[in-house]
Amino acid sequence: MTNKKALTTVNIQQMKQKGEPITMLTAYDATFAKLIDEAGAELILVGDSLGMVIQGLENTIPVTLDEMIYHAKAVCRGARHAHVVCDMPFMTYQGDALEAMKNAGRILKESGAQSVKLEGGATVAPTIERLVNAGIPVMGHLGLTPQAVHAMGGFRVQGKNPQAAQQIVDDALALERAGAYAVVLEGIPAELARVITQSLSIPTIGIGAGVYCDGQVLVIYDLLGMNPDFQPKFVKKYLNLGTLIPQAVQKFKEEIREGSFPTDEHSFHAKMPLFAPHSVDENPPEDDDTIGLYGVPVELG
Repeated sequence: MTNKKALTTVNIQQMKQKGEPITMLTAYDATFAKLIDEAGAELILVGDSLGMVIQGLENTIPVTLDEMIYHAKAVCRGARHAHVVCDMPFMTYQGDALEAMKNAGRILKESGAQSVKLEGGATVAPTIERLVNAGIPVMGHLGLTPQAVHAMGGFRVQGKNPQAAQQIVDDALALERAGAYAVVLEGIPAELARVITQSLSIPTIGIGAGVYCDGQVLVIYDLLGMNPDFQPKFVKKYLNLGTLIPQAVQKFKEEIREGSFPTDEHSFHAKMPLFAPHSVDENPPEDDDTIGLYGVPVELG
C-alpha cells in the first residue's frame, strides 16, 4: 500500500462507472488512518463528527476550522493509498464564496487532504462551482445534514414525503452540475437513494440510506462498537470494543496490583555494571562540595 499513489477523484468516479462498490470510513488520527488505509478503504473522511466522538460534544456545530486541519493533517500522515476528504465545519462556507475558497484552500494546503466536503443542496451549489473552478475537489452531502440539526429539529430521517424527496433529488442534480465529484446521502429512505443514484453520473455514498448507493460510509468508532450506548438503526457493529477495551484496562489494573506486570520479559537490562559500589569516607573534607548519588559525584550548585 505504501508504494501506491493516493486515489484521485477520477478514480472514485470510475468506480461508479465500473459498478465497483466504494468504501469510506472516518478517521481522526494517523493510527486509525493507517489501519483503515491498509484494509483497503478507498476513501477516508475526516469528519466534523469528531466533535461528538472525539470531543464529546452534542453535535458538530462548535467544531472549528483549525481543529479540522489539525486532525486532517494527522490522518494524512497515516493514509497512503486512500483518498482523504475533509469536512468544512459549520459557517466556514455558508456565507461569502471567497471566504469559503480561502478556508477550503487552507484545508488542502495545510493538511494534505485531497478534497473537501460541504453540506447542503442548491443553495451551496454556486460555492461548490467556485471551489471546483479554483481546483478544489468537492464532495456534497444531502439528506440528514448534521450542521443543520437545529433547523431540522434534531437528527431525523429526511425526504419522507414526495415534496421533500423531490427537493433532495433536485439538490443532488444541482450539486452534480456544480462539479461535485460525489455526494453523501445520509438518513433518507432507500427508495429515494436509489432514484438519486440512478439519476447521477457521480457516485453516491450512503449512511442510513439503504443498499442502492454506489458506496457506504460509517464512523469508525461506530463500526467498532466503541460506544455501547449509541445504537442507531443504520449502524452495524463489526466489533464490540466498547466492552473489550474496559476489560483490557481492568486486566491491566489487576496485574499491576498483584505484581504480575511488568515481568522480566517486559524489562530492560544493562549489559555492564552501571554504578560503582558506594563507599563512605568517615572523615570527608570540610569544604567538600559534592555528594555521591549511587556512587556518581554530583556537583552542588
